[in-house]
Amino acid sequence: MSTAAASALQRLSTGLYLRPRLLLGLLLGPPLAWLGVVYLGALAALLVQSFFYIDQFSGLVVRRLSLATYRELLTAANLDIVLRTVAMAAAVTLAAAVLAFPLAFYMVRHASLRVKALCYLAVMLPLWSSYLVRVYSWKLILAKEGIVTWLAGQLGLDGALAAVLALPVIGGPSLSTSDIGTFLVFLYVWLPFMVLPIVAALERVPRSLIEASADLGAGPATTFRWVVLPLALPGVVAGSVFTFSLTLGDYIIPGVIGTSHPFIGQAVVQHQGTAGNIPMAAALTVVPIAIMAVYLAVARRLGAFEAL
Repeated sequence: MSTAAASALQRLSTGLYLRPRLLLGLLLGPPLAWLGVVYLGALAALLVQSFFYIDQFSGLVVRRLSLATYRELLTAANLDIVLRTVAMAAAVTLAAAVLAFPLAFYMVRHASLRVKALCYLAVMLPLWSSYLVRVYSWKLILAKEGIVTWLAGQLGLDGALAAVLALPVIGGPSLSTSDIGTFLVFLYVWLPFMVLPIVAALERVPRSLIEASADLGAGPATTFRWVVLPLALPGVVAGSVFTFSLTLGDYIIPGVIGTSHPFIGQAVVQHQGTAGNIPMAAALTVVPIAIMAVYLAVARRLGAFEAL
């Protein structure tokens, strides 16, 4: 490199060092521009298309702004899809929190380094395999001829399994064709996304606070209720952001496991592909975006982003 070029680079480096805001703008400008054009631009186009509507006579999209599609979205059939999806997302999130918290607490407070590493491996290992392979594996596991039904027969629990499958709304011919099976697969697939944020939150809880609580006469249950749980709550909320949003938008698991009752993701695919109703597909897509916007606002107030 010539002396003139080296001198120019040195002056440029010095100038950027003395102007940190300019340096930050140069570093963040290209990715933010890409985000704005591709991601936010696509969302804006989606929002605009949700205000178009289908002409009932010709079946063509009328590109005029109207609330007709949103009025159609509020019909009983579409509201049933939204409520079913939100209820499943809430159930999966709650169950994941109940299962993940004890495991995370054990990993942080009681497990040795070796056992903790093994627990991390056990939590992360399913994520190393293909998503589709895991889903179709569970379809075989939950099928009427699968290992779960066979195990229930070996343990004499055929009647209990039949009673569960006979439950209205959530039951079905087999676990692989019921909302119970859909719930189990969702819970299995998204559970790691709840465990890891809770582990991160619990690791931030100082042991001195727990020891101080014990010194002041509080028992383990009282310490957990008033010290550990409030400090770990942002981790639970952070994990719920993942489990709730991923369940809300997934369309593969309900398509492989479950009944013929569609979820939001499936309805979007059907309207966009089979029916050709792009405005309704866009309006249905806006629903989980709006729900997650409110959810993220609440999560932010609870300090969830600090636990990510």
